This record gives sequence, C-alpha cells and structure tokens, in this order.
Amino acid sequence: MPSTELKQYLTVTGNYWAFTLTDGALRMLVVLHFHALGYSPLQIAMLFLFYEIFGIVTNLLGGWLGARWGLNRTMNAGLLLQVVALSMLLVPASMLTVVWVMAAQALSGIAKDLNKMSAKSSLKFLVADNAQDTLYRWVALLTGSKNALKGVGFFLGGLLLSVLGFQGAVGAMAVALLLVWLASLVLLRTDFGKTKSKPKFTELFSKSRSVNILSAARLFLFGARDVWFVVALPVFLGAQLGWDYWQVGGFLAAWVIGYGFVQSMAPAITGKRQGVVPDGRTALHWAMPLIAVPALMAFLLGQGIAPALVVTLGLAVFGILFAVNSALHSYLILSYAQEDGVSLDVGFYYMANAMGRLLGTVLSGWVYQSQGLAACLWVSAGFLVLTALISRALPRHNTASV
Repeated sequence: MPSTELKQYLTVTGNYWAFTLTDGALRMLVVLHFHALGYSPLQIAMLFLFYEIFGIVTNLLGGWLGARWGLNRTMNAGLLLQVVALSMLLVPASMLTVVWVMAAQALSGIAKDLNKMSAKSSLKFLVADNAQDTLYRWVALLTGSKNALKGVGFFLGGLLLSVLGFQGAVGAMAVALLLVWLASLVLLRTDFGKTKSKPKFTELFSKSRSVNILSAARLFLFGARDVWFVVALPVFLGAQLGWDYWQVGGFLAAWVIGYGFVQSMAPAITGKRQGVVPDGRTALHWAMPLIAVPALMAFLLGQGIAPALVVTLGLAVFGILFAVNSALHSYLILSYAQEDGVSLDVGFYYMANAMGRLLGTVLSGWVYQSQGLAACLWVSAGFLVLTALISRALPRHNTASV
C-alpha cells in the first residue's frame, strides 16, 4: 500500500476508533444511568429508537452523499454531529426528558453510521481488485479493532459514570472528540471516495442480487444479537444477578474486546490455506452452528440452571461464532460492491444492518419486560435460522451478480 494511501487509511481508522470509544461509552452511560433513575427496560429501549431509525436513513442517504461529495466530508460530518449529540446531554438533569434524550440519540445514530459507512467504504479504494485475500485481512482488522475499542468504550462508560457522574463523563467525551474532528479536517484528503460520475438519487437502492441477499442475512444476524444484548442483558446482570455498574460495564467490555479480537483473526480461522477467501457457502456454514447457542442458553435458563454460569459461558461462545459471521459479512459486502459507487452498496447493506439493530433493540426491551431473558434468546435463535436460510442463496464465488 503506497504511503499516501496508508496515511489516509490510518487517518480514517484513527477517526473510527475515537468515534467508537465515545459511541460504546455513551450507550453504556444511557442504559445504566436511566435504569438507575427507574426507567423500565422497554423505556430504555425506546431511548435508542431514533438512534436506530435514523441509522437506517443515514446509511441509505450517507452512501449516496459519500459517492457525490467524498468520504472525507461524510466522516467529518459524523464526528461533528457526535460532538453536538454529546453536548445536548449536558443540560441540567431536569431537562433530560425522554424526548430530549431520544433527539440526542437520533443525532448520535446519524453520526455513527456516517462514520462507519465512510470507514468501511474507504477500504475498497485502498486495496487492488486482484488482492481479495488482502481485502479480507484489512476488513477483518478494521472491524475487529473497532469492536475491541467499542468494548473498551463500554467499560469506559461504566467507569466514568462511577467516577465523574453522567454529565462529567459526557462532557469529557465531547471535548476529546472535538479535538479529533479538528485534526481530521486537516489530515483527510478532500477528494477521498468520490465517484467518477454523480450518482442519481434514484440509485440509492442496490441493484445487485448478491448485495440484496447479503443485506437480508445481515438484518437478521444483527437482530439476533441485539434482541438480548442491547437492553435485556445489562438489565438482567444488574437486576437479577445484582452486579454493580462497573461490573456490568467491565463484563460487556471484555466480551466486545474478545469479540473484536476474534473478528480480526477471522481470515486465519476461516481460510484453510494462504489466499483462500470466503464465499456464500462459508457464510452459510458459519451461520448454522450459531443457532444452537441462544437456543441452548434459553433452554437452560428456562430450567433455572445456574443463570450466571449459563449467561457468562454462553455469551463467550456466542461472541466467538458471531464475530466470525460478522467478519465474513463485512468482507463479502466489499467483495460484491461495485468500485465506482462502493459507498452506495455499502450504505444499503448497513441500512439493513441498522434495521436489524432497530428490530432487535425494540424487541430486547419489550420481550425482556414481558417474558424475560430466556424468551429474548429464543427470538434470537429464530432470527439466526432465518439468517442461515437466506445465506443459502448467496453466490458460491466472489463475483457479484448484478
């Protein structure tokens, strides 16, 4: 990779890392702080409703904007919007109404998906088309390192809430991210990621069969994770197992860090020899064993068998398998995407990702509040069955069917 492109990649990665720290910390801050204020699991889930809804819209429009304006502008816009979202939470406690927090989360959702779409799309421009094994390794490394830092963010959120309180933690993150944004304005190349021709607004939706199938599989894959991980799990750990803030944040942080590490190792895990890259068959084979994990956990919890042990061990196994599945998808979307307008295909794919997160988040609060964690896990298993069924239609090679 030439030094100029490497510099751009490192700048993008640094921005992505910094943003991810604040995003993970903010999510943990909101869940723990508002649970302590007496909010129900469903009410907490509703705080993230606009975060996920606007993420859907942002991925769709953000890919189009990135293709027209350049990925540097969409990435910098995401950083600035996150600073604004954090600043909105610095108002007096009496003003932190549900509507106000939902509005701040909406901005944060827009910011997150502008940032993610820009970072992921950039890899297509930095790796040659005939170097698919290199692309797979770079995608796995970027995604894995991001998720490891998101785990650090979870721990940071719990720690900062304990040490600085809600407003102190939010203020510190806003200042740090503002400095990253200023540096990004200077370092990112102005034409980074622009298409040769200006895509029309009518080209927002992908015309690639491969991208559409993969996007559908992605929707249910991430719905399967978030239906029990986003709200149900941290509330269960605190309310049912009696864990403190720092214990909940630390445990979830360790999980996401390990999950990110496995993601970064996915090429070594899935490749049988040097140069072997995955296809649709690989995605199907890795989706199938994942189904058994939440199903077994739900059964054991339903029998009242050692809930702390079931949750901790089950989450570890789920994290390993889910990390490989996620890394495979992240590689396949860039493999299927067209180079001129890659952000359009990537944006559409992450729109489906955001829809899965939205579905999972809402169900996480509603199902947990009405039926408990075991029910959330059964829903997760059902979503994973759908993921595997959809993955059967993915092409068994690495060229997109357009």
